[in-house]
Amino acid sequence: MNVSRPPSLDEVEGIARQVMETLPDELAEACEEMVLEVEEFPDAALAQDLGLEGDYDLLALFRSAKELAPGIQKKVANGDDTLVLFRRPVLDLWCETGEDLASLVREIIVEELCRAFEFSEEDTHRMLKAPQGNI
Repeated sequence: MNVSRPPSLDEVEGIARQVMETLPDELAEACEEMVLEVEEFPDAALAQDLGLEGDYDLLALFRSAKELAPGIQKKVANGDDTLVLFRRPVLDLWCETGEDLASLVREIIVEELCRAFEFSEEDTHRMLKAPQGNI
């Protein structure tokens, strides 16, 4: 991506939506009804709850609206579940690594969703290596 200014919230959200359309089938099925949001940074309450040391410590977060029972998570998202990408930390990592922004956003999304839906490390690695189409 060749840019002369940092991508806006809307532009990062557009990239993330394109990424969502190219997810491997098993992951796409798990998050079919999930809401996608992009925010600048985690808010102060979230940072405190997660014990974050700085504003740039969290790239993304899957927020589940509810558990099925204490300690038992859902295996499929519904419309009340949200994946939030934090724009400024993502862009900071992008500048540090020099990776293609769409590829980096894809990696962040796949890793966060795989963690949320308890896919194995092997499944996560396989999904990260899967063809991603044109983003």
